[in-house]
Amino acid sequence: MPAEFFNRWVMLMTTESMALSQDAIDILEGVTTATITTLLLKKGLRNVWMRGTRPLRTGQGRRVGRAFTLRFVPAREDLATPESWSSPISTRAAIEAMPAGCIAVADAMGVIDAGIFGDILCARMQKRGVAGLVSDGVVRDQAGVLSTGLPVWCQGAVAPPSVAGLTFVGWQQAIGCGGVAVFPNDVVLVDDDGAVLIPQAMLDSVLSEAPEQEKLEAWIMEEVNRGASLPGLYPPNAEQKARYEAQRVAK
Repeated sequence: MPAEFFNRWVMLMTTESMALSQDAIDILEGVTTATITTLLLKKGLRNVWMRGTRPLRTGQGRRVGRAFTLRFVPAREDLATPESWSSPISTRAAIEAMPAGCIAVADAMGVIDAGIFGDILCARMQKRGVAGLVSDGVVRDQAGVLSTGLPVWCQGAVAPPSVAGLTFVGWQQAIGCGGVAVFPNDVVLVDDDGAVLIPQAMLDSVLSEAPEQEKLEAWIMEEVNRGASLPGLYPPNAEQKARYEAQRVAK
């Protein structure tokens, strides 16, 4: 690869990662992905839940971070080879560019017969402080991946390597994961229900509104546990909203 072309390629793939503030992390770790989807639905966004992103192990908790994107395309025999793992444009190089606290989001096109990462790569991601791995594909070396402690959300695990069905082509580009458009530095929240995308431009409004949505739904649950019927309560009508506000102020 000519040096000039390679340098331009690297520049395209080095979108500067933006750190997520600790305040934002603290707020979002207290909000469920279900609440975020409801909040974004009210803002007109329906397609934010990444299909196929299931926790590889139960009890991984809730994680949040800026999206660090990874892109795979269908395998081509002259490119998808074990030798490609040593290429400057490789998953190995991408991992070394991942900042601490990011959520690695891999577009594997839903391919489930080629594992995008195994235990060694996941161990390196864990050492670099990556908050989690999300993919619409699968991993390999499941026992080893679990032993690294890196939280993973994907469609499961298989034996074959990525080059059996995929070619890695770059990082920090716009991708599609589980049918959702993901751009570098969007925010990703993951829990037992899977991965949800928060567009970067909507982060501030989500941070200001999500905690209140959680409090409202907690109040509704309290009312249900007291025996209240659902019509007019969920969603709350004007009367119920007034009751909620009065009780909130009283506290």
